[in-house]
Amino acid sequence: LVVANKEENREIDVRRLREADVNVWVTHIETVPEAIASMRRLFEALGWGEPEWLTDVAERWASTVPTYAHVAVPIWRDPWMVVGQSTFTGDLLARLGCANVFGGSAQRYPKADPKDFDRDDVLVLLPDEPYVFSEEDGPEVFDRARTQLVSGRLITWYGPSLLEARDLTFGERRP
Repeated sequence: LVVANKEENREIDVRRLREADVNVWVTHIETVPEAIASMRRLFEALGWGEPEWLTDVAERWASTVPTYAHVAVPIWRDPWMVVGQSTFTGDLLARLGCANVFGGSAQRYPKADPKDFDRDDVLVLLPDEPYVFSEEDGPEVFDRARTQLVSGRLITWYGPSLLEARDLTFGERRP
């Protein structure tokens, strides 16, 4: 069985795998609940039963946190691109209490000029994937916005990492 994602994998590759009699499970995930439901369906289809970690994930993500931070999440540099609307990352961050500055964008991953979100009220989350932001590559662009390096695995992938991701905090939560 090959697990593919509609956004990450090409349709022609999925078709070729299926033509070669390889079972392919294609996901299209934009929210944490969709991720949990998809994983549950996958384990059920495989006849494996729900793993304990997935039950824990569902319980831990059943509630949301009130909004306490405004964030921008670059995913690429040259050109700068950020997390926009209708993305798994955006939904995950919203459930952690973070309002995505680009959540109202018409695109899922719009190009953006860092000057447009270099503001005192924005926390720029710099993940280590798909682009590898680091202490030396990313924070130096921002004069006003606070920056925080973050594990891309925790904010962009679903699976057992959702257990650890639930404990993420960015900046200080307001009472």
